[in-house]
Amino acid sequence: MKKKTVVIALSGGVDSSVSALLLKNAGYNLIALFMRNWHDNSLTINNECPWITDSNDALQISNHLNIPFQIVDLSKEYKKRIIDYMIAEYKRGVTPNPDILCNKEIKFDVFLKYAMQLNADFIATGHYCIKERKNGLYYLKQGKDQLKDQSYFLCQITQKQLSKILFPIGHLTKKEVRQIAIQNNLITANKKDSQGLCFVGKIKLPVFLQNKITSKKGNIIEIDKKSKIYQKQIALGDEYTYTPSDGEKIGTHNGAHNYTIGQRKGLSVGGKKEPLFVLRIDVKDNVVYVGMGDNHPGLFRKNLKIDAKKTNWLIDNSQIKSQSSNEYMVRIRHRQPLQKAILKIKKEHLYIIFQTKQRAIAKGQFAAWYKNAILIGSGPIV
Repeated sequence: MKKKTVVIALSGGVDSSVSALLLKNAGYNLIALFMRNWHDNSLTINNECPWITDSNDALQISNHLNIPFQIVDLSKEYKKRIIDYMIAEYKRGVTPNPDILCNKEIKFDVFLKYAMQLNADFIATGHYCIKERKNGLYYLKQGKDQLKDQSYFLCQITQKQLSKILFPIGHLTKKEVRQIAIQNNLITANKKDSQGLCFVGKIKLPVFLQNKITSKKGNIIEIDKKSKIYQKQIALGDEYTYTPSDGEKIGTHNGAHNYTIGQRKGLSVGGKKEPLFVLRIDVKDNVVYVGMGDNHPGLFRKNLKIDAKKTNWLIDNSQIKSQSSNEYMVRIRHRQPLQKAILKIKKEHLYIIFQTKQRAIAKGQFAAWYKNAILIGSGPIV
């Protein structure tokens, strides 16, 4: 029987290294590919994930495991699909999630198609997720390690994509992965986890945005936590809206697009009893609205909405019909404990109504919903 061929996305980190080792030991015909997605080193924070170091580590792992290795340059597609998307979203005053888009558009689209040209049967990654097949459907489950679970980052992938992906370490904890790496003398065994953009590393986001979006001075307006705004009823799924007359000017900023809901650092306003947090940004009028204290009512909402046309139902037969509702467990950010909620479709929107108020719901971020630890669907918050 012919061996199945797997292309492993080898990033130079311990997770993909151990994934490659496990696949090799399982008898797969393995090819290692390192993605180069970025060329502008002037915006990368020093030594935080330089591609040369990572690609060298990936090469050494490949040599150690005796598997073919190559570097594939996907920077053109990455710029078009991820960087341009990020800039457009920040300009609109919403907070993008490039990691989710990188998985959907780069790893499991461009990279997957490239791997298929190499006659691969599957691709594999070092994500902490579990894939199962039942009754002709593929299911994506949370990884065994709840602290490392990365199913949220894969919330926009499709059945077709999932059918071609293997997750060799999803059934392991991070500690177990490092132990396997140490036992097998992998040079990445004690390497720190990379942070920042998918296969790029940490970039200086303010510098990056300054290079792409013109800076412009604007006002910082503080909204009192006892403001009458919070006594008013707001429509289902809507956020609190403010005008400068609702509060007091307490400082200036260099561009509302540099901030996101719930942000504490970078406001450069002192003399307050408690920390200030961003409540809302208005890029049209270039105003940043803030509130004092981490229990400020402007930071919390019980519901949100998603454009129904932009939802991604990984498990299509779970899709909610118009005017109906269903209970799910939901998260609105990576590593957030799952929250009880009701999903409801009304006309052109899907509404998520949480059992308890949620902090810092930001437009552009993704809400993902689960049933029994299985990812069911997701969509961007509007």
